[in-house]
Amino acid sequence: MRRSAPAPVVRDTLDHRFRGEHPLLTLRYLFHDDRGKLAVAVAAYAVKHSPIWLLPLITADVVDVVVSHRPISRLWLNVGVLLGILFLNYPMHLLYVRSLNGSVRRMSTALRSALVRRMQQLSIGYHSRVSAGVLQAKVIRDVETIEQMAQQTSDAGLAAVMTLLGGLTVIGLRVPAFLPIFLVIVPAAALLVTRLRTRMRMHNESFRREMEQLSSRVSEMASLIPITRAHGVETTAVGRVDGSLRQVLLSGLRLDVLNGRFGALAWISLNTLGVGCLTGSALAAYYGWWGLTPGDVVMLSAFFTTLTGSTTSLISLTPVITKGLESVRSAGEVLEAPDLESNAGKAEVAAVEGRICFEGVGFTYPESGQPAVSGFDLAVHAGETVALVGPSGAGKSTILNLLIGFIRPTEGRILLDGVDMARLDLRSYRRFLSVVPQESILFEGSVRENVGYGLPEVDERAVRDALRAANALEFVERLPDGLDTVIGQRGARLSGGQKQRLAIARALIRDPRVLILDEATSALDTRSESLVQQALARLVHGRTVFVVAHRLSTIRGADRIVVMDQGRIVEIGKHEELLSRNGAYARMHLPHAAVFRSQPEDQII
Repeated sequence: MRRSAPAPVVRDTLDHRFRGEHPLLTLRYLFHDDRGKLAVAVAAYAVKHSPIWLLPLITADVVDVVVSHRPISRLWLNVGVLLGILFLNYPMHLLYVRSLNGSVRRMSTALRSALVRRMQQLSIGYHSRVSAGVLQAKVIRDVETIEQMAQQTSDAGLAAVMTLLGGLTVIGLRVPAFLPIFLVIVPAAALLVTRLRTRMRMHNESFRREMEQLSSRVSEMASLIPITRAHGVETTAVGRVDGSLRQVLLSGLRLDVLNGRFGALAWISLNTLGVGCLTGSALAAYYGWWGLTPGDVVMLSAFFTTLTGSTTSLISLTPVITKGLESVRSAGEVLEAPDLESNAGKAEVAAVEGRICFEGVGFTYPESGQPAVSGFDLAVHAGETVALVGPSGAGKSTILNLLIGFIRPTEGRILLDGVDMARLDLRSYRRFLSVVPQESILFEGSVRENVGYGLPEVDERAVRDALRAANALEFVERLPDGLDTVIGQRGARLSGGQKQRLAIARALIRDPRVLILDEATSALDTRSESLVQQALARLVHGRTVFVVAHRLSTIRGADRIVVMDQGRIVEIGKHEELLSRNGAYARMHLPHAAVFRSQPEDQII
């Protein structure tokens, strides 16, 4: 069997770079590598957009040519300049799109990659608290919202800013007396935005959390459909989702009403200012103040509409920006989550013999006042098989999680080949460990991909050898496409026994030194269990094995059986030895050890 190559250490590009309280700083960092392309995009946009603010100036000059009978050559000059700039729009627009959209796409890809890597680094405790549906919403919906914010802000924002800068420059040069009037528009809009921004952020955050809750409910409902159908409780399941939908509806309506009020007030205020400016320019030209010409009135009239529209566009972007920044904060809830498995600076594990020693190990979950495991002392030799038994809540799963490194002891220590595991890089240790859980975790891919999952290169012979040793090759060869048969989401096209044998093949191909079997046969029928037991017998040979099981046939062959209760060890010994003691092991399931001995091999204890 081939052992997997060391997994590459991937550095999270956002580690220590995310600033949840200042999301704009995060965005600046995300676009840092593409700042040159963004500068090119802005320059291209300035050229392609120049006709918008040049047109009123050229129109004013044309009106003055007509009214004052100036040389007709000025008409043709103005037309030529305007047409030349218009024809530049096509190449400049393509350059803008390629530069800007490429940067935005790369940013969203990098952010999604950072989120996915961070999820892999976060502890199992974090994933037990945060649902998969919420995390999926952050990777898909929140990053899409940030992407949309960047694109819409760039398109509409650049247009508005270029128009404002160009228009104000033209007004300042041609009719400077009117420049202060126009400058009133921007501070008035800024004041309106400032007053409403805080409330808008609160409503955006509320809406985002309702959407995350809905995503979680839908994901939960989809996973429970077989149970829902089997018990005829479809109405209950739909009702749970409908409750979330109603909350999303109410939250969305509140947000829409607030945005509507915001837009209407801004439009009325800005257009009122525009009417006032138009009236003032007309009066100035009528009475000959400041030397205004009829062309200037036309120009100012056009700029009133254009600049008012640009300012309104900038204000209308506030909901988009607020929503996007809220999504940046949402992504930060993952990127800033402190619940990490820290392996930095710790020793790499290059080889494993399989000696495991628990020394006074205890563990208490943060949300619980009572220890799940206490005073656990156990020395396991390399190649030994140890079974953990006991009632529900005895601490068996906690011991397995400690062994895998999902959690760290709050008391005592665990030694691997004589070295404290707290000093080891657990990622490198897990290359020598395999887990066969109660419910086989398979993905929607081929048999070959599932068996070789995580291995960089696996030849067909190695896959077939692993399948053969797992008693799976026979049924795999009967599948329509053999090794390349797609088995469906979570292995939906396979039976329970078939899925479990594929999980065993996945463990075998890695040639682990430490093996964990967590209720690996509890959900199988007798025939499937027999095939799986044969495969497990090959799998455990020569390896250090920890078994959690209830079936007598699974644990009776263990070198030692550890009986646990309330987080402590109450008995240790071989199967026959523990029965002869007539202690906790014998009393756990049957009143008399003699009766216990008479039970068939597949007895569930």
